[in-house]
Parts: sequence; structure tokens; C-alpha cells
Amino acid sequence: MGMVDPPSWKDTIAAVATGGVLSAIGIVRLSGPETRGILDRVFRPADGRPMSAHGDRQLVYGRLLDPAGELLDLCLCTLSRGPGSYTGEDTGELQCHGSPVVLGLALESLFAAGARQAGPGEFTRRAFLNGRLDLTRAEAVGDLLYARTPLAARNAAGQLAGAVFRRVEAAYAVLGDVCAHFHAVLDYPDEEIEPFRLREYRDAVTGAAGELRALLDTFRRGRYLDAGVKTAIVGKPNVGKSSLLNALLGYERAIVTSRPGTTRDTVSEGCVLGRVPLRLTDTAGLRATEDEVERQGVERAEAALAEAELVLAVFDRSRPLEEGDRRALRLAGAGKTVIGVINKSDLPAAWAPEELGAGFAGLCLVSAREGTGLEELERAVEAAFPLPDRAAGEILTNARQAEAVGRALESMESALEAMDAGVMADAVVTELEGAMGALAELTGRKVGEDVTERIFSRFCVGK
Repeated sequence: MGMVDPPSWKDTIAAVATGGVLSAIGIVRLSGPETRGILDRVFRPADGRPMSAHGDRQLVYGRLLDPAGELLDLCLCTLSRGPGSYTGEDTGELQCHGSPVVLGLALESLFAAGARQAGPGEFTRRAFLNGRLDLTRAEAVGDLLYARTPLAARNAAGQLAGAVFRRVEAAYAVLGDVCAHFHAVLDYPDEEIEPFRLREYRDAVTGAAGELRALLDTFRRGRYLDAGVKTAIVGKPNVGKSSLLNALLGYERAIVTSRPGTTRDTVSEGCVLGRVPLRLTDTAGLRATEDEVERQGVERAEAALAEAELVLAVFDRSRPLEEGDRRALRLAGAGKTVIGVINKSDLPAAWAPEELGAGFAGLCLVSAREGTGLEELERAVEAAFPLPDRAAGEILTNARQAEAVGRALESMESALEAMDAGVMADAVVTELEGAMGALAELTGRKVGEDVTERIFSRFCVGK
């Protein structure tokens, strides 16, 4: 990938891959040049042959030993030789009984035999550095780990299979053909090379730009799969905002009392409503107050409201509408998608829903206390933020990738405009080479250490 590996990348690394909770099976992973030797020192196959003598990906039963040669566990072991392994290096896995104590001792045995502790995402990072994964596939591994919905998981799986990479590489190949032809004619004028004519490439560049534009257009929806829709729950005090938060989460996250002004700060949690991931923020009741602490809570509520993409405006159906409700409506309606949540439907009604007026993406009658009407709210959210029924990796979810596609597309559109204006070919090719540079950053053909550090630091240890 055009990068020099630091010396630590020559080490053999090990990590527990299955977390620190009790389970039936626990896996310890190993990768690096000393993998075979380390396995031979710590694992004794039942058939008497050393582990290094067994075939690739063959499950072998045997005894796992501690540094003193004492039995730790009876387990299974597998060896995958590079470059055909996940990381591109020799890798091994010990499938032990899932006691965290056993796994910790197994890891200590590997360290004593010459391995070191793997860092977050170091296995996948090695797969990238060794050319086993491009950067879009590597990032899809992280997305798959953190997927919050079935749709997000399927989309990440599709990207891991190369859905984004293939579309980007197709565009990159078109640009590469144009630039290669131009430089061949320029650098080898005496060779019998077909003359370079920009107009012959216009349709191909236009088609490639269209593909990238279609990919970029998916990002608005795709970022919701990854980060969730920023959602503020607002309303005057004591309308049931915290009760709604608790009902949506399914547990008592926020304190609920009958006294107005209980919520003094924003409370944020993630949940999935229908198929739409939400980043819910419960806010302090919107009202004028002399209480300094409550006033700061109202200011934070207004700040959360300013950042929100979806507003759940909560109203108490059992009490007449008043200025506090109208103030919440004015604040919530400023360019936001607003769903009106008419709460306390289990109590006698003091007003009719039509009194709220128009401008809502939906009006839902609920009882947060009883947990009724939430299905109607779910349907309203899904209608306001529609996601496809299926995703095979064609939805762009990654902000870094979207930014790179956007830069590439901007350069390609500039090149097309220059073609139409009759600009010299070298200026057009310069724009196309800029687009290639942006796409190279996207896939990892050309990427800085700081970018890879940010990407892999969010991975768990052992992946």
C-alpha cells in the first residue's frame, strides 16, 4: 500500500477474540511470523505430531500448556498459513473452554512463548497493510461489529464482500485509462500510439461520474444506519418526555416524577424504532425559569434541539394547550422533521389533535406510562426516514468515504466542464488525476498513517 511498516508490525501478536464474559467457547487469536513456532511450544496435538506439521485450517485436538509445561486446557487449535490467511501472515486460533481465567492464562502462555498483546484492530490493520483488504472492506469489518439493526449488518456484510470497492474501482479504472493514454502520447511521441482525443472519453467519464453520484446520494440515508438519527424529545415541563424516553428504551433510564422540572440536563441514549436507529436526547422542559440550574438545562435543551434531525414534540392531552406548548412548537418547527407525540392518552382528553395545526411529519396518540401507541410512532418515524428493505453494501455509511467520493466527483465534474469549454487536455487530465487521488485515499491505495490510526483505533482488541 505504499507504506513502510514500523518494526512492531514484524512482531507476532495475540489477543482474546471473544471478550471477557463467561461462555461455552473462548477463542485466542495469534498472527505473525513466529505463529508456528509459538503454537508448537504451547500446544501438543493428540496425534503426537507438532502443530506446524498439520494442514491449513485443520481443527486439531490437543493439550494447551502453560510456560512450565503444565496442562491448562484440552482444546482445539487451527493454523492458517500466510499469505492466504485473514491477516496475510501465519495465523492461529486456540478454541478453549470459555472461562475468562482460562483464556487469560492461555494468553499469558502465548506471551511467554514470544507473542505480544495485540492492539485494537491490529489483526484487521495487518490484513489491510498486507493487501488482504482494501480500506473500504476494513472499515466494513468495524461497521459489522457495531451494527445495530439487521439492515446495517447486511449492508456492512455487502461492503465487506467488496460492494463499495467494486464501484469505486470501476470509476478509478476509467480515469486511469484516460490519464494513461494522455501520458503515453505525451511521453512517447515517436511511438505508434492512437492519438489522444478527449471527446472520445467524455461518455466514459460521464458514466463514471454518474455511478459515483449515485453512490454519494445513498449517504444521507446510510449515515443513519451508522450513527442513528439525532432525535430531540422536547416539550414543556411534565408532559411525559422522560416517560417517553423510558418507554422507547424499554427500561427506566430517566427519573420520572409528577413534579415539573425534574429533568435538569440532557439525557442521551441510542435505540432502534422499527428499522431506524435513533440517538435519543431527553431534554429539560422548555419554559422561562429563574432557577439557575433549570435555566442551564433549558439552554442545553435548545442546543440539542438545534442539532437534531428529528424532533419528537410531546404534548399532554389531559391538560389544555398553553403558551409553553406553543413555545415548544415554535422552537421545534425551525426546519426540522417534527413528529407530534400526544401523550397521556390513558387520561380524559382536554383538547383535539387538530388544534396543534399543520406542519407535522406525523401525529401519534400514545400513553408513555402504559406503553400504548408506540407502534404508531414507529410507523411515523419509518415514514419520515425511509430505509430500503434490503441492503447488499450499496448504501454508503462512512463519512470519510463520502467525503472522498465528493472530492472525486467535484474534480470529475470540473473536468467535464473543461472538456465542454474546449480547455487544453493537460488541464482536464489534471482534474481527472485529482479525482483518482481522492478515490485512492478512499480505498487505501494512498493513505496516511494518521487516517489508518483513526480507523482501526475504534476496533475491539482481537479483531
